[in-house]
Amino acid sequence: MKTFIYPPTAKWAPLMERPAFNVYDLNKTVLQIFDEIRKNGDKAVKRFTWLFDKVKLQSSAVTAEEIDDAERNLSEELIKALKFAKRNIEKFHAAQLESKKVIETTNGVTCWRESRAIDKIGIYIPGGTAPLFSTVLMLGIPAKLAGCKDIVLCSPPDKQGNIDPAILFAAKLVGVTAIYKIGGIQAIGAMTFGTPTIPKVNKIFGPGNQFVNAAKQMVQNYGVATDMPAGPSELLVIADDSSIPEFVAADLLSQAEHGIDSQVILLSDSKDVIAATLSEIGKQLKEKPRAEIALKALENSRAILLNSIKECVEFSNEYAPEHLILAIKDYNDITDKIESAGSVFLGNYSCESAGDYASGTNHTLPTNGFARNYSGVSVDSFVKKISFQELTKEGIQNIGPSIELMAEAEHLIAHRNAVTVRLKNLN
Repeated sequence: MKTFIYPPTAKWAPLMERPAFNVYDLNKTVLQIFDEIRKNGDKAVKRFTWLFDKVKLQSSAVTAEEIDDAERNLSEELIKALKFAKRNIEKFHAAQLESKKVIETTNGVTCWRESRAIDKIGIYIPGGTAPLFSTVLMLGIPAKLAGCKDIVLCSPPDKQGNIDPAILFAAKLVGVTAIYKIGGIQAIGAMTFGTPTIPKVNKIFGPGNQFVNAAKQMVQNYGVATDMPAGPSELLVIADDSSIPEFVAADLLSQAEHGIDSQVILLSDSKDVIAATLSEIGKQLKEKPRAEIALKALENSRAILLNSIKECVEFSNEYAPEHLILAIKDYNDITDKIESAGSVFLGNYSCESAGDYASGTNHTLPTNGFARNYSGVSVDSFVKKISFQELTKEGIQNIGPSIELMAEAEHLIAHRNAVTVRLKNLN
């Protein structure tokens, strides 16, 4: 983890750069796989599952028996933990449901919005060395609250052709309607185009590696929406003299272990805090089973000494982190200064892991600087907002003349006439 001492504002931009990938090659691969799935459906999906995951499957669909077996293979403690997290996530997200608010904009003119669930959604859940069953909760719970009818889940199989049992149990817990043993670009392609086995969906959610994220960006060209642009996991910590270096180091490593392309940033106005935190990282790395992954991620990471906490906040707002921890004494004094961040954790005891699992907030968040213009997943991510308006006779008489003038000024005479005929009828 490289350290930078008092870099001037003009030198900040290179320090904010994320790990880069050859996008052209990625997109070329995505298009090739998509094209074959469109032509050959399930046959293509099975071929790519063998090519990339080295698994030959008779069927990609997960059976009810497999789901029941998965539950039996989990410890009671983990099942209780998942149910505990589910309650908190449900409580936080249920508060986001909106009731209809009818507004009278002018006498006789009422307008309102109503929510309608996106009926078919797809959820992608990474497997491999870190099967993210927690993401099943984060996506499935708000989807059910929103009223989504069909929730299709895809996750890559292991070498034995199975999905991690915790993923299967979490899917059952939240009411996922269909589960498939498919990973990578082929999973995104299958949910985009549909096959005889796998249904086509209208919106795709969930994190993934660079191939999955490239595929998700591509699907919007085929009429399927996605939750947000995404990249590798990232965390930025702002720490002052009141922080606890042991805690800060643990938080930085918690994100660094996600993958070799993850990035963590430490900002402080104290040279001692940075030195103590880096020392703690060295100690804690020795105890971590994913130390090799974390070490690679730390090569993309930085510790930066700035002149003040105010400067740290300015840097953070430009960087726009996925996760932001304010390990500072007076965090309540600066929360209104935070302009761009996916999720914010306040004080020494608000570890980022809490948001990842059980505090209740959603952990599917914008990365790669997209927190400047995207929000994290919420109930709103699973609904469409439809606007309604009703005009009475009094209403069209009140706003009609203004509509006529505006339509004529735009040279849209048929628009004007739609009002004029009504006004003539009333007169």
